[in-house]
Amino acid sequence: MKRPAFINNIYKPDVKVGRFLSVLILFGIAFGLKRGIQDNFLSDIMKIDEFERGLVEFFRESPGLLLMFILALMYKFADSRVFKVGIGMMVAGLVGLFFTASTEFFMTKLFVVMFMTIFSTGEHIIMPVRSTIAMELAKKEKSGASLGVTTSLNQLGNIAGFILVTGIFFIIGKLGFTRADLIGYRIVFGVSLALMTGAAFTAAALKETTLKAPRQRLYFAKKFRTFYMLEVFYGSRKQIFLTFAPYVLILHYGADPAIMAILYAICSVFVMTLGPLIGRLIDKVGYKAVMVGDTLVLVVVCVMYGFAHRFFPFHIAYIIVCINFVLDQIISIASMASNVYVKDIASNQEEVTATLSTGISVNHVFSIIIALLGGWVWKATGIEVLFSISAVLGIINSIYAATIKPNSSGIQTS
Repeated sequence: MKRPAFINNIYKPDVKVGRFLSVLILFGIAFGLKRGIQDNFLSDIMKIDEFERGLVEFFRESPGLLLMFILALMYKFADSRVFKVGIGMMVAGLVGLFFTASTEFFMTKLFVVMFMTIFSTGEHIIMPVRSTIAMELAKKEKSGASLGVTTSLNQLGNIAGFILVTGIFFIIGKLGFTRADLIGYRIVFGVSLALMTGAAFTAAALKETTLKAPRQRLYFAKKFRTFYMLEVFYGSRKQIFLTFAPYVLILHYGADPAIMAILYAICSVFVMTLGPLIGRLIDKVGYKAVMVGDTLVLVVVCVMYGFAHRFFPFHIAYIIVCINFVLDQIISIASMASNVYVKDIASNQEEVTATLSTGISVNHVFSIIIALLGGWVWKATGIEVLFSISAVLGIINSIYAATIKPNSSGIQTS
C-alpha cells in the first residue's frame, strides 16, 4: 500500500511507521477516556478535596522522579521494548481503576491512588522513548515535523475519547443517572481498558529495533545544563495547571464530566491542528524563539485563571476560565521545542533518550513538590496566589530559555 505524501516527506523511506502511528491513536482514545473523567471521579465519587488532590498528584507523579531507576532495570531492552512495557503497565492500571469503580472492596482512596500510580508509571516510561522513536523514524531535519505529526495523531485519539465520554454521560443523564452515579465511570473505564489492551497487542507486534539508550540511573552532561533548568521551571509551572486547573472548574464552577470532556476535546483539536505547524515552526525559526515566544500568552492565561472570578460576574468568569484552560493546552505544544534542542546538541540518538529521561526525573523533583504544596497554597491563600506562582515560574522559564546561545539554536547549526 502506497504511503501518503506527507509520510514520505517526513519519514525515512525504509521504515514502516503505520503500526507505530496506529498504537498512538489507540493509546490516545484510551487515554482520552480515562483523562476525561479522572478529576470528576476523584471529586464526585471519591470526595477528594483540593488539598488531597495535591497529595494524589504527589504519588501519581512520583514515577517521573523515579524514572531513571525504573529504566535502569530495563538497561538491556531496546527502546521499542521499553515502549511496549510502558503500555502494558497502563493496561494494568486501567484494570485496577475499572475494578475500583465496579467493586465496593476496591473503592477506597488508597486503591485509587495505587492504580493511578501504576497507570502513571507506564505513562512516564513511554514518554522519552516515544519521542525518541518518532525522531529516529524521521528524515534528517524533520524531527520537529515528526513530533508534530505524532502529537497530532495522539490528540486525534484523545478527541475521540473525550467525545465518547460526553456521549456516554449524555446518554446516562437521559436515563436518569447523575454525575454522582458510578455507572458512567464504570462504562468509561471499561471502554478505555479495552482500547488500551488493543494498543498493547498492536505494540507487541512492532518490530524490535536496535536503538537502545544507556540506562544510567542519572545521566548528566554539562552541555545539557540549560535543558535541565528549563525542565525544572517548565515542569513546576505546568504541574500547577495539570493538577489544579480542572479542579478549579469542577469545585468553583461546577463543571460535570461532559463539560470537562468537551473542554479536553477542544484542547485536543487545537493541539492536533497546531502541533504540525509548531513543529515546522521549530524547524524553521529555531527552538529558542519558540521557547521564549509563548511567555506573554502564558502570563495572561495564569492571571485570568486565578483572578477571573474577581474581575467578572460568575457566568462570564466561567467562560473566561474555560477559554484560558484551552489556551494553556495550546501553549504546552511548544514544549516539544526542548526535545529538538536536546537532539541538536546531543552526540548521538542514545544520548537523546538518556537526556530526555533524566530531564523528566529532574522536573519531577520539583513538580511533585509543587503538587504537594499547591493544595495547601490553594486552601490557605486561594487560587489567586497559586496561579500567580505559575505565571512567575513561566516567566523564569522563558528568561532562562533566552540564555541559549545563538550558535546552538536549531537553524543556526543545521
